[in-house]
Amino acid sequence: MAKSAPDAKAAHVKEYLGTPTDLKADAVHEVAVGLADTLADVFALYIKTKNFHWHMSGRHFRDYHLLLDEQSDQIFAMTDPMAERARKIGGTTLHSVGEISRRTQIQDNDALYVTPEDMLAELRDDNLALTKRLRQVHDLCGEANDVATASLIENWIDETERRTWFLFESTRPAFGKND
Repeated sequence: MAKSAPDAKAAHVKEYLGTPTDLKADAVHEVAVGLADTLADVFALYIKTKNFHWHMSGRHFRDYHLLLDEQSDQIFAMTDPMAERARKIGGTTLHSVGEISRRTQIQDNDALYVTPEDMLAELRDDNLALTKRLRQVHDLCGEANDVATASLIENWIDETERRTWFLFESTRPAFGKND
């Protein structure tokens, strides 16, 4: 009996891109899909953070410009380990900008001008959403007994929570008269 087109495609991917693992095939698929969805968010957040970094203005320009540069470097540093982790367990990852666009939950901001406060607040909320997505994939890793991916995700959650905290504190109203 001949394989159907989707089955033949899956067999081809497994034959040429599969990696030996002791994880169950359905667990590999679920974790890899979760990582790819999260990676789409990471790329989108990286671009948005750079956008706001490049278009920052105002009286706190230097501080915010440097903050967003530091944060964008940290976000970009997640991309390769995240994609390679999916491949290490025998899954696949993102293939194109179009795929990133289809999979991300991070909303674009193409406005010509955004106030510094709105930039930081939007990035704060986006980092918070990324934390939620990371926790969801972490749960999948627990079910799959994929402790290595879970360990990486725990570090990314910590980094994302730190970014969220810094963005939150940067948008908090001043309590004293001298700000």
